[in-house]
Amino acid sequence: MTAINQNYLELQGSYLFSEIAKRRTKFIQENPNAEIISLGIGDVTRGLPQSVLKAMHSAVDELAEPGTFRGYGPEQGYDFLIKAIIENDYKSRGVDIAVNEVFVSDGSKCDVGNIQEIFSTDSIIAVQDPVYPVYVDTNVMAGRSGKYNQDTKRYENIVYLECTAENNFKPSLPDRKVDLIYLCYPNNPTGMTLTKDELKVWVDYARENNCLILFDSAYEAFIQEDDVPHSIYEIEGAREVAIEFRSFSKTAGFTGIRCAYTVVPRDLKGFDVEGNAVIINDLWNRRHTTKFNGVSYVTQRGAEAIYSEEGKQEIASLVEYYMTNAAIIRDGLASIGLEVFGGVNAPYIWLKTPKGMDSWSFFDKLLNEANIVGTPGVGFGQSGQGYFRLTAFGSRENTEKAVDRIRKLSL
Repeated sequence: MTAINQNYLELQGSYLFSEIAKRRTKFIQENPNAEIISLGIGDVTRGLPQSVLKAMHSAVDELAEPGTFRGYGPEQGYDFLIKAIIENDYKSRGVDIAVNEVFVSDGSKCDVGNIQEIFSTDSIIAVQDPVYPVYVDTNVMAGRSGKYNQDTKRYENIVYLECTAENNFKPSLPDRKVDLIYLCYPNNPTGMTLTKDELKVWVDYARENNCLILFDSAYEAFIQEDDVPHSIYEIEGAREVAIEFRSFSKTAGFTGIRCAYTVVPRDLKGFDVEGNAVIINDLWNRRHTTKFNGVSYVTQRGAEAIYSEEGKQEIASLVEYYMTNAAIIRDGLASIGLEVFGGVNAPYIWLKTPKGMDSWSFFDKLLNEANIVGTPGVGFGQSGQGYFRLTAFGSRENTEKAVDRIRKLSL
């Protein structure tokens, strides 16, 4: 008999975005003439920047010649990209990061899911609620979650940090001992941010309580306000307690190209069963080189081009485009009396569903009556019940059209 990983049976239903896709497909089959506007899954719609295209074309030409052909590259990433990342994303903000502390990968989703493998299965994790589902589901797969409680709709061994309108969607510190804390800022799904002083509270807490922060900053490029940190390492002491995840997916249109990176400072220490200190960077490097073959040379050359002067201008233009969409959605929904959050430092708008409607009922109403696909807030956790997420990654035409359709609904 072939035994399976029993932890997988604790997973609840299908992955959120798979369920959305299933409902959308069913609707289209039943309504083939409907013009669907998707503001649900956070996929981008603009083309790749020209600087990226030129760099990738040039890299492809290099691979055609024996003298410049490249096969397997370094699993951690090519130095040319890592140095560009350090110079532009960190040094420019007064943050010192070493070359051997940056690991290039094929996506932040993969990294935030895989990072938990290097920690004990006895580790207690804390997650924001609502939260990006991957944080929870990968820990369920690893066996850290405990049983799922059908009454509370939560796992018994996971510490949930509730983010509600009452606390401005900014969680309180854990009320019990935890080992790993997942923080995402700018936040997905709420679009909210922490100031430097607010983030310092978390760093200080982690230092005082010997826990580790897994900081997902995939949307940092969308930050508009001055007092919002772009990196957790802008906070004193963060190198001792935090791992940071970054992505090129939303800023440079790499959702289909796949390139991201994770920073694991060598100051980070964990402990073995005998209490001996272990450098976490070494463990991640071992995992990375064992289970990952690296991002393609062509892709990394494209990512490097983002940091050229031309690339920076193109990225700024993309960010402005999507944040203008966010303002159109935010202002448009607010104008008809809906309560909206986010959309200022992030490309996500988090809205309270009208008339006490639950999240999936509002999803069905938008789909059936306005032919708009969004994301039910409850799919991100129980604190998301009664809320809904819309993304600003659509085209300008579809964004304006979607807002106009929502205005005409009976809400």
